[in-house]
Amino acid sequence: MREARKARGLSLDAVAKLSGVSRSMVSQIERGESSPTVATLWNLTQALQVDFAGLLEGRPAPGIQVVRAEAAPIIGGRGRDLVIRILSPAEAVGEHEVYDLVFGAGGELVSDPHSPGCRESLTVIAGQMRVVSGEEETRLGPGDTARYPADRPHEISALDGTARGILIVQDS
Repeated sequence: MREARKARGLSLDAVAKLSGVSRSMVSQIERGESSPTVATLWNLTQALQVDFAGLLEGRPAPGIQVVRAEAAPIIGGRGRDLVIRILSPAEAVGEHEVYDLVFGAGGELVSDPHSPGCRESLTVIAGQMRVVSGEEETRLGPGDTARYPADRPHEISALDGTARGILIVQDS
């Protein structure tokens, strides 16, 4: 992590701000004094533009691979207005990512533009959702799918209570 941070000319404070991970935690991880959770590691690799899959050793074993629900990496905390569970394998990061989104009442996911040509597909499993991409907006119910450009400011929010959906992010 330290090498990636220094290669990009970033201070500990800059990495903390970009990743949402505290400065002290970034420092502890760099010194090998703390073992980060998958979510923390994910946030740091995104901030440093480091390949998450490259941090993992070896290749997946052949056959059926199972990730139990309680073991899936989570971005965000349980009990908040939004829990994002990572469903795609680490090696898919930056190309084809799949997320399980669980919104509490009033929950929202507001995103800055992704890379040029990036698109998202959102399928609503339960509840009602609102999707905004640039100046366009639509509402979705269970079973509905919206496909939209994600290379502009975009957001997803729950309407009228809780909602759940599957989000696929595809980089061009």
